[in-house]
Amino acid sequence: MPLEQLWAGWRHEYVTAATAAERTGAADECVFCRIAASGEPSSDNGVVWRGEQTLVVLNLYPYASGHLLVLPQRHLGDLSELTETESVELWGATRAALAALQRAYEPDGTNIGANLGRAAGAGIPQHLHLHALPRWSGDTNFMTTVAGIRVMPEPLTVVWEKLHAAWPTG
Repeated sequence: MPLEQLWAGWRHEYVTAATAAERTGAADECVFCRIAASGEPSSDNGVVWRGEQTLVVLNLYPYASGHLLVLPQRHLGDLSELTETESVELWGATRAALAALQRAYEPDGTNIGANLGRAAGAGIPQHLHLHALPRWSGDTNFMTTVAGIRVMPEPLTVVWEKLHAAWPTG
């Protein structure tokens, strides 16, 4: 059986530039720290929920409507650096994010995951974050790979409103 390959050569420049900036310390200020300091949840800052040590924010470059990022407010790059309290809140927020996704979008399934390190696919490897996103049967979503674009059916402000309203209370 031959191996099919998809080519996304446009990613090479991004990956090599980001890696070089990270190695030399020239990377920009951490976007997640800036978001963590941005105040209460709002559609302006994309924060859907804020806990004592964790927050849930919309992914500005989503793979699907509802793509969320769950992250500690403290700047750290690896799961092993979490305190016990941070870990409990991070995983609780991830469970709540999945519940909100289910209520807001009624997906056929969900993905959760972490890309730990640049080589593992992390776009922002210096600040730990988990991805949580809804999936539907047949949503192969290869537009990003083959065309360098994403097709999103709704603006992020609508996504924020749906998820904020669907967030579990208590």
